[in-house]
Amino acid sequence: MSDLDQLADLQHGVISRAQALAAGLTVDALLWSLRSGRWQRVHAGVYATHTGPLPYEAQVWAAILRAGRGAVASHRTAAHLDGLYDDPGPVIHVTVPADRYVEPRIDGVRVHYAHRLPLTRHPAKNPPRTRLDETVLDLVDVAPHPRDAETWVTAACQRRLTTPERLADSLGRRKKIRWRPMVEAMLADVADGAQSPLELRHLRRVERAHGLPTGCRQRRVAGSRVIWIDVDYPDYHLRVELDGRIGHTGEGRFRDRRRDNRATVDGHATLRYGHADIFASPCTVAAEQARVLRTRGWTGRPRPCAPSCPVRPVIIKDRWGDDAMPLS
Repeated sequence: MSDLDQLADLQHGVISRAQALAAGLTVDALLWSLRSGRWQRVHAGVYATHTGPLPYEAQVWAAILRAGRGAVASHRTAAHLDGLYDDPGPVIHVTVPADRYVEPRIDGVRVHYAHRLPLTRHPAKNPPRTRLDETVLDLVDVAPHPRDAETWVTAACQRRLTTPERLADSLGRRKKIRWRPMVEAMLADVADGAQSPLELRHLRRVERAHGLPTGCRQRRVAGSRVIWIDVDYPDYHLRVELDGRIGHTGEGRFRDRRRDNRATVDGHATLRYGHADIFASPCTVAAEQARVLRTRGWTGRPRPCAPSCPVRPVIIKDRWGDDAMPLS
């Protein structure tokens, strides 16, 4: 293979005008390749060395080459390339060093600028992109809502692409980032086992806000078949399952049912909640959960999180007429 062929193969069939000329191709030969239909123009000065639709990686390479020196895939594009997000979206995101400016506007491409790009760029991946931890934090920084920021962090850890410790390390090296206090607190919660925005919400707005006992999150239980419990209270034989959309449809529904049935046979109670319960009515969930915990031996004191909260300590009298432990 010629140098030009090797370069095109490395770049998923895409090359820039400057690369083609540097590899020995003449201007006339380049124009002939375009006019004959052997090549196709993708962006100004960027060509595909084949006909037909471009695979996604080729589209990313074309955007990087058009953006020029130091450019890498970033944000949602890098997230898709690394398996963090299944949908690449309609726009390709690239980041270039902050000392450069890319003009004019590139169709279908959004250009970001970063001062620390040499440090955040992955040293080897193809197409070039930001490191996974930096990609997550880039997405957090542009997240319009706290829940979006939570989704990126929990998805990266849930898919085992990174760890809370690595994200915290990368976060510490950033001077400015949106949602920093929330992300710092969230990383501690993710390290304790919360693996989704739904689980984070249960931990914070149900469990902690109402003084309930701390559950064991993502507990692995081995038997004839390994099962995972979202939130387990082993001292009280109570399990809480939080049903997001993934893993709880089709075969997942039957797997959940078998797991719950086995738990009941073994003397465990199971409470099951979805997004509508945890996000819309966390206080109602807490009141229900507190009642079940008390019937199973918990002697703690649930507390209301606000004046309108339905969790109410109800003082009962013992046989001598003195105040005893409150019930929710």
